[in-house]
Amino acid sequence: MPEPIRLLVVDDHTLFRRGLTALLATQPGLQVVGEAGDAGEALRRAAELQPDVVLLDHHLPGVSGVDALQGIRQAAPAARVLMLTMSEDADTLGRALQQGAHGYLLKTVDSEMLVDAIARALRGQSTVSLEMTDKLVSAFQSLQSVPAPAEPAPAADPLAQLSPREREILQEIAAGASNKEIARRLAIAETTVKIHVQHILRKLELSSRVQAAVLLAGRSAGS
Repeated sequence: MPEPIRLLVVDDHTLFRRGLTALLATQPGLQVVGEAGDAGEALRRAAELQPDVVLLDHHLPGVSGVDALQGIRQAAPAARVLMLTMSEDADTLGRALQQGAHGYLLKTVDSEMLVDAIARALRGQSTVSLEMTDKLVSAFQSLQSVPAPAEPAPAADPLAQLSPREREILQEIAAGASNKEIARRLAIAETTVKIHVQHILRKLELSSRVQAAVLLAGRSAGS
């Protein structure tokens, strides 16, 4: 008998999460090895369990599922991430696929399609709900119809990409605070701080906290 596909279910709604876990337990070849209710817990459980497939909701408290996706993939490099959400936003779909999701399913999906999508994800294949496929095509077509600008746009302020919380954490980094100190001052989990720091470095195209601190210090001196 082949080894069962090991699953991590990430959803902040306890009733839905447990119902989904019970449903998947009835399916041969599947095994739910862990659950998580937020991004920080998902990161810890992914690193601990190293699941084959992660079923990830987008609407999570604190850090969203899509924003946590990269961190989860780093914590469990061999895992495939399959979005399972109520969000029908085309931008969320696009960002999830850009971050490496192996599929995007709405929670209205039937159990047969969900089981098939899990198996496909394990093989490195993608599955997108039909409703979202139409939206993805429409979004792509609208992008294609936008004419290119006559002149290159001025360079955007890199710090403008950061959310208010990310700017807050960047200030703490510049002050030399550790993740633990930042978590205590802002009353959030240390794993949540870690995810925010990863996003800050990625958005600013930097490789270390020192570079982030230098960038902020340079801007403060020039203002």
